[in-house]
Parts: sequence; structure tokens; C-alpha cells
Amino acid sequence: MSSTARVSVTVNVAPEVAFDVFAQDIDRWWRRGIKFRHSGNSAGLLCLEPRVGGRLFESFETSGTEHVVEVGVVRTWDPPRLLIFSWRNTNFAPGEQTEVEVGFSPVNSGTLVTVTHRGLTALPPTHPARHGLPDDQFIRMIGLWWGELMTAMREFIRTRP
Repeated sequence: MSSTARVSVTVNVAPEVAFDVFAQDIDRWWRRGIKFRHSGNSAGLLCLEPRVGGRLFESFETSGTEHVVEVGVVRTWDPPRLLIFSWRNTNFAPGEQTEVEVGFSPVNSGTLVTVTHRGLTALPPTHPARHGLPDDQFIRMIGLWWGELMTAMREFIRTRP
């Protein structure tokens, strides 16, 4: 069984623009709400630091207290072709992580953006991130989740000034 979820979307911009939107505008296109952000619907900032070793993190405030949640660390920064970062949620134990690869390939209509989330079945069957789902259903759920995010990015690109 594969431990990988893969989602692709075509956007009508060049790879350089698609890469920049993914990385630099991530807070503007990444969906809000408890399904997608630690801050839920509250104001917060999702940021991807543009370098190997840079963090993918969310910062937000609740009850006057500032929170910073690191979700990943950039492993490969190769604009406009490839971005790879580690991924771990707050309910991951120390040492538990998965990997997200985002590829940007030129196509006639713009750029094919492909997100590949690896290492999912390394999370134990009882892991809270799995919501009690067996491998195939868990991987499908993660694929659908990324699909919603990539749709949001495509819509952001389509409607931006």
C-alpha cells in the first residue's frame, strides 16, 4: 500500500508566478477554519520562510497570548521548480513527521502544480491525525484535504488583480 497522497491542479500562470503565489502568498490563499488552521477562523498569519531550513508556521493570538505553531521546515527550495518541506501537526509525537513535495511544471495552459504528501502510513493506526481510518481511507482523506487547498490556490490565482 502506498503511503502517499497526490493532488494536481493546473493554474493559468507561469511556474515562477505559481511558485511565488504558493510560497509568498500562502496566507492569502490557504483556507481558514479549524480544518485548515490552528487559529481556526480567528485572525492569524501563515508564513513560509523562503530558504532551506525556513519554517512553515502559523502565528495567532488567543486571549492576549501569542502562539506560534511550526508545521514544517523547508528541505528543498528550488524556485520555480520544486519545494519540499517536512510536515507535522501539533498532535504528532516528537520525531513523527511526514513530507510534502510541491512540484511546478510548465504546461501549455500555465503550470501544473502537484502536491505529494509522503510517509502517511508511518503514523500508527491509533494516531489522532488518522481519525480512526485505515490506511487507504486516511490517504484519501489527506488527498481530499490537499485538493481543497489547491482549489483555493487556483481560485486565488484566477481572481487576483
